Amino acid sequence: MDMNYDVIICGSGIAGIYTALNISSDLKIAIITNGKLENCNTYLAQGGITTVRNIEDRESFIEDTLYAGGNENNLETVRLIADEADENIKKLVSMGVPFNRDDHGNLLYTREAAHSKRRILYANDQTGKHIFLTLIEEMKKRENIEIFSEVEILDLIVSDGNSCGVLGYDKDKNILKFWGEKVVLATGGIGGLFKNSTNMRNLKGIGVALAKKHGVGISDVGAIQFHPTAFYDPQSERRFLISESLRGEGAKLRDLEGNRFVDELLPRDVVAASIEAKKKEIGSPYVYLDATKLKSDYLKVRFKGIYENLLEKGYDLAKDLIPITTSQHYFMGGITVDMDGKTSLDGLYACGEIAFTGLHGRNRLASNSLLEGLVFGNRVAMSINREIEDVKLKMYNVEVIQELPRNIDIEKIEEENRKLVIDEILKVREDLKDELSVN
Repeated sequence: MDMNYDVIICGSGIAGIYTALNISSDLKIAIITNGKLENCNTYLAQGGITTVRNIEDRESFIEDTLYAGGNENNLETVRLIADEADENIKKLVSMGVPFNRDDHGNLLYTREAAHSKRRILYANDQTGKHIFLTLIEEMKKRENIEIFSEVEILDLIVSDGNSCGVLGYDKDKNILKFWGEKVVLATGGIGGLFKNSTNMRNLKGIGVALAKKHGVGISDVGAIQFHPTAFYDPQSERRFLISESLRGEGAKLRDLEGNRFVDELLPRDVVAASIEAKKKEIGSPYVYLDATKLKSDYLKVRFKGIYENLLEKGYDLAKDLIPITTSQHYFMGGITVDMDGKTSLDGLYACGEIAFTGLHGRNRLASNSLLEGLVFGNRVAMSINREIEDVKLKMYNVEVIQELPRNIDIEKIEEENRKLVIDEILKVREDLKDELSVN
């Protein structure tokens, strides 16, 4: 089946949806997601979304981002994010995202690891979910956006050095060809490739595979962040994240004898490494997170989702030490893009976790991911709006249609795509071989 659009967006997280909402309503848009709409990491995000509170906070934000990233960040990107954070956050607020406020209606801010001050907006401990649901409500108002759920992308369609569509299939194994003048890859992370991850299991780095197959630049595929505090459950592939905000509000990390062993608000990579070192030292697969000094009533409201989830697992956050371990959490590498989200292939953009902007350096600062998705989603949309002058689709070279195979082996292509991403990671991170689902 062939379908024609002006813009094709692969991914339904904050980057993909926000891109769609900022593209001109005159353009026909397809949003494709390989699961249900909510099967994205945005939906799982707990802690919050970073903002730059005022002019005085700008330099502090830049310094904190560089410090967390080991000064391996792209300074141009960091400054751009700092400069454009406020305008995009204000859009979310105007859409009605239910960020926490005080009794006078003022926005409240929390603090997480490596932030020197409180600058993180939050909606209890389900910030990503509330942002996602708000964006979905906005999208329902847009008649130019069509959603295709449970469609797996197999390949890009490329003609004469231009991206002009994507090849995929639906849950009934029907082959689908989406044709469009612009393609945006916002396919999320790579957690589904790992034996244990905080990510949705359907996220397997398909964007990197597509880029690699077509010679599109990729960068820093070995830059993979492990979150310090995921609930220790040896039976679960998707580990339940316990937000860094808990440590920002006073929770402590302890060994099995109850001793603290690390400053809980150091950058994530430092805290995660300390946890792994302590586990090895004491011969335990976990250490403890201790929030028992925080008031029970406060925990039940501020961290409602975490509290209830842990209660189902047999732990009372207000009374019990919680067994935690590190878990794969975020992909800081990805498809190389410029400041407008453009890749090295004409007509192809990338944004969100699958894109490499250079913002994060070797370690992402907490809650900068949602902000990056917003800022670059908006910049991708603005670039597309500038470049598409005629809403009528191009007439693509008929040869490209003839080049597409008539009999497509879905399983073979999917395995090739998965192997492409894993092989790229293992070229530079052989130490992760036991963590990846290589078979």
